[in-house]
Amino acid sequence: VTIIGRGQAGGVTWFRPDEERMLQSRKKMMATLAYALGGRVAEEEVFDDITSGASSDLEQVTKMARTMVTRFGMSDELGLMTYGQKEELVFLGREISEQRDYSDAIAEKIDVEVRKLVDTAYKTAKKILKKYRKELNQVAESLIENENISREEFEAIFPPPFEKKSGTPQIQ
Repeated sequence: VTIIGRGQAGGVTWFRPDEERMLQSRKKMMATLAYALGGRVAEEEVFDDITSGASSDLEQVTKMARTMVTRFGMSDELGLMTYGQKEELVFLGREISEQRDYSDAIAEKIDVEVRKLVDTAYKTAKKILKKYRKELNQVAESLIENENISREEFEAIFPPPFEKKSGTPQIQ
């Protein structure tokens, strides 16, 4: 974790995976959405204001939530379907694009479902940061003092809440 600015970001958190993941569960993806919204929520909680610093996080959260709905069938409302056909025309000098193959009514439902996922993740992030405000302050103090903290230093302040295990179902 660092408070040294990178591009338009005021600080950055990188994490290395404990294992290589080919598949991600819905729970893991929701946790990732909440994690990505943590900076924005922390701004609101600590400063009672927001900045443009979370713009990249918001883009990533929106993209991931939309993918969950349109590619992975992770919407109860829209069911086990995919929406939008990807066309890869890179060889023609074009970028990968998406062909819309659904109605305006479905597009509206997709937007609603994406919003639900993002709102749920936001509420989760807010609940976690309220519960662990003391640890948040300790991490902030350490960052102000050192500008960077390692995973080990972070976990000394904020231990993982449970033993790490695979988010991917295992077949016995």
